Amino acid sequence: MPLTWKDSGLRWYWVVVLVFLADQLSKQWVLANFDLFESVKLLPFFNFTYVRNYGAAFSFLSEAGGWQRWLFTLVAVGFSTLLTVWLRKQSASLWKLNLAYTLVIGGALGNLIDRLMHGFVVDFIDFYWGKSHYPAFNIADSAIFIGAVLIIWDSFFNSKSEQDKTEEVK
Repeated sequence: MPLTWKDSGLRWYWVVVLVFLADQLSKQWVLANFDLFESVKLLPFFNFTYVRNYGAAFSFLSEAGGWQRWLFTLVAVGFSTLLTVWLRKQSASLWKLNLAYTLVIGGALGNLIDRLMHGFVVDFIDFYWGKSHYPAFNIADSAIFIGAVLIIWDSFFNSKSEQDKTEEVK
């Protein structure tokens, strides 16, 4: 018998909404208050710096001519759909995996909206040491990264009892 949304991982979808809203509100704040490449130093190793990312992580394919926008749109929609289906099929009690999936979905949708609305992703979190800067990123990127780490963590350290819960749902 299929799980109801309350019994399934869909119960965790509030995390998607939270990540999405935090991401979009922060990006709207940056767009309203910063000029492109404007930077505000917050700590000796941390700035808010408005940059545009036309690619993916670390500006991958950013200079590809525009087609990558649609590729990354399809990837975001595809992964979000797949993870939502998986959430529907697993128990709400698998909190680590549900949290991981919803973080990835929320981040993917946050960056998806940027791509569709602007043609680029707004990045602004800028960590650096001396003159070496880590590539700028945003809340959506952070959520995707944390979610991916949790998925990997779960794949290595998933307890037998959690595996049994997953098997029961199938």
